[in-house]
Amino acid sequence: MPESPETHIIDYRAAEQLLAARDPRGAVKLLDSVIASHPENTAARLLRARAFFAAAQLRPAELEFELVLEREPDNAFAHFALARTFERSGRPEQAKRHFRLAAALDPKPEYLQAARFDSNASDS
Repeated sequence: MPESPETHIIDYRAAEQLLAARDPRGAVKLLDSVIASHPENTAARLLRARAFFAAAQLRPAELEFELVLEREPDNAFAHFALARTFERSGRPEQAKRHFRLAAALDPKPEYLQAARFDSNASDS
């Protein structure tokens, strides 16, 4: 079946469903073709980063989240997700920076709690 813009939209939506159904590797496979055809599509890259993270492929997740942030430096979710990736990778200082950026950009309770602004004020 030849690829078309409609095929990519269907693949993107199917990848969202696969990720929700806890099949991140399946989601990555679908998103690879979408991103190959549309490398500028930040939404597809963000979804693929989330899928990599869910599949515990931390280095690819980190690279995708960083690419999203190059394009959208004010994306609070991408900062938060990159921080979680750093946290899982055992890099707490890098994680703290991005948790705090996420909280500064969007003061959601989850982001504020992760940023730990209230604890260890001397280490900020």
